[in-house]
Amino acid sequence: MANFTGKTVMITGATRGIGFAIAEEFAKAGANLAICASHEAGLPEAAAKLAAFGGKVYTQVVNIANSENCESFVANTLKEFGQLDVLVNNAGITKDNLTVRMSEADFDAVINVNLKGTFLMSKAALKVMFKKRSGNLVNISSVVGEMGNPGQANYVASKAGVIGLTKTFAKEFGSRGVRVNAVTPGFVQTAMTDALPDEVKAKAQENIPLKRFATAQDIAKAVLFLASEDASYITGHVLAVNGGLYI
Repeated sequence: MANFTGKTVMITGATRGIGFAIAEEFAKAGANLAICASHEAGLPEAAAKLAAFGGKVYTQVVNIANSENCESFVANTLKEFGQLDVLVNNAGITKDNLTVRMSEADFDAVINVNLKGTFLMSKAALKVMFKKRSGNLVNISSVVGEMGNPGQANYVASKAGVIGLTKTFAKEFGSRGVRVNAVTPGFVQTAMTDALPDEVKAKAQENIPLKRFATAQDIAKAVLFLASEDASYITGHVLAVNGGLYI
């Protein structure tokens, strides 16, 4: 198992779902964590659960679409831990609708959080990482950013943009010892998918060669790998964790 003892890992949107699973895997691996969410609710409980693994946990309410919030989160993390080794850009929102019915406000909101937020958070962290000539970024994109999806023009555009940012960052910062990669999850087993009728889930799984949805831990372990020394010569890569949904 990868060892992150003594390392500081920053994760956005870490109070539930994939984000919390990622935080949990890093906590198990010995990391100190800086986690944020857009609201205070959920942060204390998440922090308590993560601290049970023995590491320190710093929490902050952050609007990742706001540059000052992102800079503050990085600065406070450095005050708390003295270093920043890994950033996982996980936070994201959806506001689905068919293109002709999608409001400009809903398009902008999703782009601002998912794409601009990834840019701003990365920019703040990269300033620290390239000075010490080491660091890792892992961006959570989506399979729909590669294949498209009806009713999600804003979300698809944002996640395709995250892939573009990942490759550009990798080229810009590789010479500074910073690796940047992305993970593209497919269907993930969550409270939302659990609530779907059995026939809907069965139909969705027909298109997945592995015939099941991913667990949040499946995604988290892929993130842990990319951030670890086991992936020391991997950068600019988009790791598909979709059960073969899109090949």
